[in-house]
Amino acid sequence: MNLRVFKKLPMGQQADLLRQHGHFLAERREDSFVLRLLALGDFYAEEWRVQGEDHLLFIHLFQHPGGLSEYLRHIRLPQPL
Repeated sequence: MNLRVFKKLPMGQQADLLRQHGHFLAERREDSFVLRLLALGDFYAEEWRVQGEDHLLFIHLFQHPGGLSEYLRHIRLPQPL
């Protein structure tokens, strides 16, 4: 799946594809929102939801690695023994 094809799908189909084939990478909170980062094909997708709710508000799609910067501070690498 590539970004161009994915963007043409309705949001419900996009959400289904992400749930079935997306690779979960990280989760973060921004104000009252929970954002889940997934990778699929040649792009990344952020699922935006209100904290404590299951309803999907929207999906933000991007390919540029700069979009990952907000997630980098949440990564904790194991300390060497």
